[in-house]
Amino acid sequence: APDGQPVLLLHGGPGSSASAMQRRFFDPGRYRIVQFDQRGCGRSRAANPLRHNHAAALIDDIERIRESLGIARWLVSGGSWGATLAACYAAAHRDAVAGLLLRALFLTGRTDLEWFFGGAGACLPDEWQRFVECVPRCRRRRLQPWLWRVFAVGDEAAMLRVATAWRRWEAALQGNPPPADAADAQTVRRYRIQAHYLARECFLGERRVIAAIARLHGLPVLFVHGRRDLVCRPANGWKAWRSLSGSRLLWVDEAGHDPFSPAMVRALRLAADHWLQHASFAPLGEVRTTPWR
Repeated sequence: APDGQPVLLLHGGPGSSASAMQRRFFDPGRYRIVQFDQRGCGRSRAANPLRHNHAAALIDDIERIRESLGIARWLVSGGSWGATLAACYAAAHRDAVAGLLLRALFLTGRTDLEWFFGGAGACLPDEWQRFVECVPRCRRRRLQPWLWRVFAVGDEAAMLRVATAWRRWEAALQGNPPPADAADAQTVRRYRIQAHYLARECFLGERRVIAAIARLHGLPVLFVHGRRDLVCRPANGWKAWRSLSGSRLLWVDEAGHDPFSPAMVRALRLAADHWLQHASFAPLGEVRTTPWR
């Protein structure tokens, strides 16, 4: 709705794109929903998707979009990398943010990356074996640097092979079946951007993300996290909530990382509808009343 409550909905990745499905959490008759494809992603027309592509540039892009739309303050929401970006944007432009609704926070640091590219294999050993089959045996002990190099060198056949395996591994961790469609140039571009970011801890790192969140005291912030999340583990939401006095944490027992699982959709719709009525997230979830040290 053009005159509805403004909400910015940030997609994840890094490297994914905005979609109509992501709008299902917000009532289109009462929200003015703003989405965009981040640099190099989706329908972005960037000639070189990696050039000038970093977290600070994305934060600047968000602020320019807000100013161009004439929005004074908006609710900002996102999942996974989108939640990270939302929190860091709010820390940089606090006066422009009315509140934050953050799902499955990604902390961007070594702990998250070592889990995704190693530790999680203990949960799904068969799918992990499928993934590492795309990696030469001599490179598997130092998997991440090898992955980053594949996408930095830019050999099309190698990138397609790795992107296909990476996408299947990601789907498995979300509890989804293997993708039915074949990987293509768009898939390669998505994972090339993701590798560009992950190789550099998304130009942030866990300490900076947590520090940004800790500066949000006084803003209404709700962390929503699936108890079964194998991509961004529940400890991420817990750690963020503990770092921010007054924030709220809503656990979704039946959900993992997939934002479109029925339980997660219900939780996010509940939070979005509650915001429209109260401009806050109280009394949803647990509340942290004293800062954590």
